[in-house]
Amino acid sequence: MANADRTDPAPASEASSSDEASPSDEIAPADDVSTADGATPAESADTEAPTPPSLEPYTAHYPAWAQELARKYFTKTVATFILHGDIRDVVPTQDRDGNRIYPPLRTFLDDDLFAARDVVVYYDRSAGIHFADQASKKDFNRALAGQDSLFGTDYQNNLPKTPSKVFELLEDYFRLRLAKGARVACVVDYAETVAPMAEASVYSAEDRESLVYLQKWSRDSLFLENDFTLCLLTENLTDLNQQLVQSPHTAEVYVPIPEADDRQEYIDWALGERSGLFRDHSDVTPKALAKNTAGLNYTQLRTILADVLENQNRLTAETLSDLKKEFIEAEAYGMLEFIETDNSLDLIAGHTEAKQHLRQAAHAVQTGQHDVLPMGYLVSGPVGCGKTFLINCFAGEIGIPMVKLKNFRSQWQGVTEGNLEKILNLLEAMTPVAVMIDEADAALGNRNMRGDSGVSQRVFSQIVSFMSDPAHRGKVIFFLVTARPDLMPVDLKRQGRAEEHLSLFYPHTREDREELLQVMMDRTGVDLSMEDVPPELLEGERTYSGADMEAILTRAAFRASGSNDATVTPDILQETVNDFIPPTYPTEVELQQLAAVLECTSRDLLPQRFRQMDRAEVVERLGQLKQMVD
Repeated sequence: MANADRTDPAPASEASSSDEASPSDEIAPADDVSTADGATPAESADTEAPTPPSLEPYTAHYPAWAQELARKYFTKTVATFILHGDIRDVVPTQDRDGNRIYPPLRTFLDDDLFAARDVVVYYDRSAGIHFADQASKKDFNRALAGQDSLFGTDYQNNLPKTPSKVFELLEDYFRLRLAKGARVACVVDYAETVAPMAEASVYSAEDRESLVYLQKWSRDSLFLENDFTLCLLTENLTDLNQQLVQSPHTAEVYVPIPEADDRQEYIDWALGERSGLFRDHSDVTPKALAKNTAGLNYTQLRTILADVLENQNRLTAETLSDLKKEFIEAEAYGMLEFIETDNSLDLIAGHTEAKQHLRQAAHAVQTGQHDVLPMGYLVSGPVGCGKTFLINCFAGEIGIPMVKLKNFRSQWQGVTEGNLEKILNLLEAMTPVAVMIDEADAALGNRNMRGDSGVSQRVFSQIVSFMSDPAHRGKVIFFLVTARPDLMPVDLKRQGRAEEHLSLFYPHTREDREELLQVMMDRTGVDLSMEDVPPELLEGERTYSGADMEAILTRAAFRASGSNDATVTPDILQETVNDFIPPTYPTEVELQQLAAVLECTSRDLLPQRFRQMDRAEVVERLGQLKQMVD
């Protein structure tokens, strides 16, 4: 079939059940398609329309990604598509009667997208070659019989599973059938196991052969000029060989996690006539369920609904929150952790200006003023000043989920980038969401890191690209927490990414120290008046951090545990202070303080003693300290 005769996707309701496709098939020849009024596509085409008129009657009920695939296919310049993202979920479509259904992806490809293809072949390393129907299988076996008789092989009874040998057989078969005008589709599942992301030097001979076959199919004129489609399925695009991904002869199609409207439509469909039963066993309305399950796919929603409808377990707001947390953390392979806390910024001693700013940010989030929020925050300050605790407490006030990004790096090549892609896709589906990255200077890397085959550079590129997307403003808010902001690349700290720089410092005035000490006494259960506190803690030349104060009070409680009533007395606390030798790293602390001073983007956040400092002197002193420490 000539290139101009490429067929287009059409609904399953119009697919012919006969062996030969008719013009009303799911996928009909472009020249045979006419519009409802009998006009040809050329006669009724609207150049302003996003989709050719010949496609619209057949693809209107498709999800957006399938419509995108159809449009790209009909550019007649590409026949290889890489489907990535939420490909293990069900797909919204319609049956023959126009009713909404949610089949698995393979069923959607069989019965809908490729329904009128003469041959649909599936392959993965585990199952080997398999077919959409028995007719295709018999046809393939006939072709194998000819090869077996010519070359003395026994492929009819012993089909290979290794990619290179499978692709050799499929190429001969495809060429034979395409030359006779057959319409062919091939789906390679778990494509990352066939053409994995790796440096060319570590590729085996088999991997190289498989990659060459896939590249050849994507650009061979016989495949492009006839009705042939190759679909590569992989969850993470970065897991796949980048020669395929970046090739101009392939098209990437992202299958997204469903949004709120999609989830609402699925919930209404799944409940059907049992909506009354659901309401009897749920404190959460269907509308609230759709709204509060951002980041979950249809399959996970089905699990929640089935637990209510089939097991009749009560669904409460708390249960839903726990289930969402469990699903998303499992989907992210444990690399995302929800920060759940009953704390608030009221528990933070000092840092008045920082708390005021964060409360204004929380108000903007809760009132939907996303455009006034920064893309992200850089939170810096010396060790023990309460950076992580501040953000944890803010999680209790912000009014949206906050997650902590855990270690996503792996020793295996390509896995780190795949992990990060999975995480970023989930974050985009969970919006609005806040993300805390602790020890960000070590976690995110930079463009100039060497010695890891470019992994850090690729990770850095993924992060900065995601952070700077204007569509994420106020919807994905990053908090980069570090004691060494000077080690972080400027690309991350600039405006448009981590725009607001909050710098925290140790308490300096007596008032600040008293406030911090009172918080620590409440936390450790020590009950003393400020008059009974050793003066060294409140007025001494040495500045005690919150961590130091907590350590002293804990030790005092330990000493008191041997007495009859286990009460910390002024004498016991004084003995503990006299005995306490804090870790000695004054040079590092000074370096961290000065780095925080230079990074701060608001004078109001700086303590008085730092506001009047000459920045040139700070830069010079910081350089001297870095030479001493680094």
